[in-house]
This record gives sequence, C-alpha cells and structure tokens, in this order.
Amino acid sequence: MQQNHMHEHQHEHFAPGTPIPAPYMSWAKHRAPAKLDLAASNLLGCDLDDLEGAREALSLDGANPDGYPPLVDAIAAHYGVDASRVMTASGCSGANLLAIAASVEAGDDVLMEKPYYDPLIGTARLVGAEVRCFDRRFEDGYRLDLDEMRRAMTPRTKLIILTNPHNPSGVVLDDESIRAAAAVAAEHGAALLVDEVYLDIVNILAEGRRHTPAALLAPNAISTSSLTKSYGLNALRCGWAIASPGVAERIRRARDVVDGIGPVPIERLSALAFAQMDRLSDRARGLVEMNLGVFRLWAAGVKSLSLAAPAGSTVVFPRVEGVADTRVMAELLLREHDVAVVPGHFFGEPRNIRISLAGRPNVLRDGLAKLAAFLQH
Repeated sequence: MQQNHMHEHQHEHFAPGTPIPAPYMSWAKHRAPAKLDLAASNLLGCDLDDLEGAREALSLDGANPDGYPPLVDAIAAHYGVDASRVMTASGCSGANLLAIAASVEAGDDVLMEKPYYDPLIGTARLVGAEVRCFDRRFEDGYRLDLDEMRRAMTPRTKLIILTNPHNPSGVVLDDESIRAAAAVAAEHGAALLVDEVYLDIVNILAEGRRHTPAALLAPNAISTSSLTKSYGLNALRCGWAIASPGVAERIRRARDVVDGIGPVPIERLSALAFAQMDRLSDRARGLVEMNLGVFRLWAAGVKSLSLAAPAGSTVVFPRVEGVADTRVMAELLLREHDVAVVPGHFFGEPRNIRISLAGRPNVLRDGLAKLAAFLQH
C-alpha cells in the first residue's frame, strides 16, 4: 500500500491506476532539475567534437541487418570474441530487454538480486515472468551469497539476473563469484544475465587484474553493456549483448519484433567511438579518478553515512544513520539546497541514497558540501 501511494505521489501526471513497470526510470525522467545533480549516473556527456571525424562519418546509408557490421566487429574485438556472439541494441536497457525476452517465457521465474535495478524487474514482468528476489546485504558488503541464491530458486527458474558492478552500490564481484553464480544457474538449467554497464569504467580505473565479462566466464552467461556509463556517450544509445552463438541468435530474432534494426547514423558513430576507445578511456579515467578522490576525502569526515564497501565505481550507495526511509530527506535536500540524490527505496533499500560520481567535479564537490551541512542539522 505504501509503495502504491508513493507511485501516485511521484507520478501525478499519470492516469490513476496506470501501471509503472520501472518506477525508478520514470522518476529519473520526470524529476525536477537540480543545480547540483548527484542523481544522474551517466558519465559526463561528450559532445560531437569529442569524437574525431564524427561529422564526416554521419550518413544515412549503410547495411544494418543484425547490427552495423563494423560496429559488431568492433564490439567483438573489444571482448575478444567472434562476431557471432555479439548483438547490438538500443542501450544497455534495450540489450537487457532483448536478452530477457530471448531467455524466458510467460510463467517462468526470474531470480533477481536485492537491492536491485528496477528496470530489470520491470522488464521481466513485462514479458510475463514471475520475479523472485534474494538478498545481498549491506552488512555483508553486498557480497553474493550463493546459498541465499540457491534457496530462492524454484523448478521454474529460467534466468538469474545480476549487476556487476552492483547497481546501486557499485560493489564489484570477482570472476570466481560470477563463475559460481553461473554454476548455480546451470544446476537448474537456467541462464545468468549480468548487466555490466559499469564494468568498463572499473577496468579503466584498475591498476592490476581486470574483471572478466561474465559471457567469457561461463557458457550459460550473457553480458550486457553500452557506451553510456563508462564513456560519456549516452546520446548514442549504443548497447549490446554478448552470449553464446545460439543465444545471440535468439536475441537477434527477439529484436525483429521490437525495433528491427538500430539507426544507421547512430551505429556508424558508435563504430567510430570504438576506434577512439583509448582516448575516451583516458577522458573517463581522469574525470572519475578526480571524483573518487573528492568523494573519499569527503566521506571520511561524514559520520552519519556508512558504506558497505570502499567507493570504486561511478555510483555509491551509503546508508544514512537513523533514517528509515530517505524519501523525505531527498525531497528536502532538493527543495532547500537544490541538490539531487536518488532515494534508496527505488532499489529496495530505503535507508540508503545513491550518489553519482560521474559528473563534473565542481558539481560533486559543491553538492557533497551541501549534503554534509544538511546531515548535520
């Protein structure tokens, strides 16, 4: 009842009774603007001049039956896989939709982590699946509890969905945890879908061993990602899925009834972006390293917030001490200080807030300063 009331309050422009499959995404699109926006998780956007040759590459022409071939080849090279394992999509959300539609049918069970990224739940329900959740606990550093996962499975479980890094907390699972999760799924003949939209930025920042995409770790695993969170190219809406050749083909055929093909100009620009990945990675690294430094220094002096694990990605999900539900806090912070954060109830963890470390460093610094002052009163 409380959740339904929240939906009506947050979305008064919808007709009464209108179902909202993904409340967080709807909120993110329609929320009031903030001068100090710490709620938008996309990496600071590039403009057209950040892609060398972009204006010359723009064209309405190009064969694109199952993805623009130069883009498919570029994604395949990025992962070190054959092009038969690559399917392009409209953003990571589009890739998730197609992967879920290709993996489950109405009446199947989908097992989802909690805290969760709610568009994934909304997508599973949209295709007629039943969603069950298992807990990743703050007190355990949001680690993956395989026994908890196994207990939550049913004979109808056809798909397990994880995010890595975890959205909303930014906690990264190691390769062995992903392999183990895929093995648990395989015990029931299920697939493992891992939304890895933040994984490239973690690997860009890594000084040691890189984290391996799930699809390269287990035959029943599917990886999805995009150029958005790690490279600042949200406007291109370039997403993809990496899977076994058979699953990738099912995903292609699922796209036939969704949007058919991707826009040729967008996929041409996306292929151009892959050719400049080193430069885009350097841009992202400089920005995020600066923001991580700002946040870590700030967090060390704020006693009313606690993290499940050290910050290492472009999102953090601190718990606010003494607050049972951060909705009112987020509303006051926006109204009185023009600072936006994401209240944790959207992710099934109402005591937390999600903060983005992906924007301009001066906006982050000023927003955190106002947040600290707010918390002290």
